Amino acid sequence: MKNDAYIIAAKRTAVIPKGGAFKTLNIHELAAPVIRALLKEANVPSTSINEIILSNAVGGGGNPARPTALAAGLPEHIGGFTIDRQCTGGLDAIWLAAQMVMSGSHNIIIAGGSESASCRPIRMRINHNTGEKIAYDRPIFTGLKDRDPDMIDSVSEIAVSSGISKEAQEAWAINSHKKASNTNFKSEIVNINNQNKDTFTRKLNKKICERAPILKGNISSATTAVDSDAAAFCIVVSEKVAKNFPNAIRIVHGVSSAGVPDTPAFATINSINRILETTKITIESLKVIEIMEAYSAQAIIAKNEFKFNEQLINRGGGALARGHPIGASGAILAVRLFHELQKTDGNGLATIAAAGGELTARSEYSSPSLYRDSITDCSSR
Repeated sequence: MKNDAYIIAAKRTAVIPKGGAFKTLNIHELAAPVIRALLKEANVPSTSINEIILSNAVGGGGNPARPTALAAGLPEHIGGFTIDRQCTGGLDAIWLAAQMVMSGSHNIIIAGGSESASCRPIRMRINHNTGEKIAYDRPIFTGLKDRDPDMIDSVSEIAVSSGISKEAQEAWAINSHKKASNTNFKSEIVNINNQNKDTFTRKLNKKICERAPILKGNISSATTAVDSDAAAFCIVVSEKVAKNFPNAIRIVHGVSSAGVPDTPAFATINSINRILETTKITIESLKVIEIMEAYSAQAIIAKNEFKFNEQLINRGGGALARGHPIGASGAILAVRLFHELQKTDGNGLATIAAAGGELTARSEYSSPSLYRDSITDCSSR
């Protein structure tokens, strides 16, 4: 007999661009207040937590889930573990928690991600012939010679080949900021350092977009999400626990897969197709769609492929209007999905891609009955 998994609470910090109000906060210092707020809101005793799963992509290693658990005041026997799947990691952590609950081995898990671009360590390699220390910006994503492009290079090529104009990308970014400006995030944001809103959101317009520096091809800084600091977590529980929470959202299914290594922007399409085929959920039944906006072009590709209703996509704006805290971005999508599904009946979908051509998707569902359901799509860039 299959056990179902549910989200009973979901919260995040504000998303603050690198070098901003969170610049001195380490990974666990961003994460711990969110976890404490989750437990308080759900009235879940810390002694009942079975596990913490934390996604982080640019930190220095050392399993930041452990200091997070201790900083959050959880019992010392709760260790926690950290995963790194780059951009998809936050959503993967939640899907992994759901699978652990579905297996029957766990009842209550806290899962999500925390990222500090501001405290990102300097990375160095050693030339063993000379002993020289060489700084590098990013790790190897594919390991394939001539097929390990920087994301901006890949997305730029795909935007051109897919016929996505600079103007279309700018219009998407402008709309993302507009939707974020018109959304109240009070129920989901935990105030840290007096930051209770996403500070990057602004009144973006065509003139500002025209002045934005071109990064590559027809991709500009206005159509690219900025590096940021943030944390986001959900409480994932079994049906036995969820019965006490009328607003619980059921996790219907999740997919983690990969696509062509050097065209990660297309990876989302594969995962969404698998979600829809597996769950038999129709596109028409989707009322909330959270798509990662690392670049406008990425989101537009998914929207065009599935002919999604643009009004249902990122109803509170996306990463273009907030920022991209890499290891936490997928978890932020899940938090947004949870809160938007509280307002409507129907299915929800979250999807994100990551470097190297990986992807994750999750599906959730909302109905007038006791539980709402959601679908998760975990995609990789």
